[in-house]
Amino acid sequence: MNKLTVERMNQYVKHYPIADRFSFPIHEHMTVYEFERNEWIVREGIKPDALIYMIEGKAKIYTTHQNGKVSLINFVKPGDYIGEMELLHEDYYSKGIQASTRTVCYSIPLKTCRAKLLEDVVFLRELAIFLSKKATFMSTKSSQSQAFPLENRLAHFILELEDNGVYREKHVTVCDYLGVSYRHLLHVLQTFCEKGYLDKEGRAYRIHNDEALQLLAQGLR
Repeated sequence: MNKLTVERMNQYVKHYPIADRFSFPIHEHMTVYEFERNEWIVREGIKPDALIYMIEGKAKIYTTHQNGKVSLINFVKPGDYIGEMELLHEDYYSKGIQASTRTVCYSIPLKTCRAKLLEDVVFLRELAIFLSKKATFMSTKSSQSQAFPLENRLAHFILELEDNGVYREKHVTVCDYLGVSYRHLLHVLQTFCEKGYLDKEGRAYRIHNDEALQLLAQGLR
């Protein structure tokens, strides 16, 4: 994690303004952090001390079950909040959030801003819209596994997690998230390579035909 200088922070604030999402001068409290790929933005079970707003990059949300199994449950993308549930519920158990690409986030300290945020009608309206969209996505995720074949869902998954055109997610994680067998996943990946959508590079895959994957993923976006 790297805290950006005031000069670089001002550049990001100018490019990604969020002042209109709050009724108080949020820039006076805000810090900008940069995370490298695979860095933890939030560690599971450890409550974040800030409300985080992602402006660049991608991240994955993980949870650990009682039997010790770790599952990928969702993604974080630019425009999403992190730590909003901890802001609203002090006893909320934090999920693990890991950057899947280089990621840049605004950080708003809860120690000094919690009361202001919880009394800010402008922000709370914004948060309510965000949470409603998040809930809608989670409710439709399971139905999509029945409505779309693996080819479409995998194309969408690859586009969600690619980093500079390279996809390198572990197969076991993908099988668990998409609810498919290891053999079926390998078959579809091989088909994508044969059709020229992907090029295999060691344990990773480079996207060779982004347009074809976008077309397959279109119905899930």
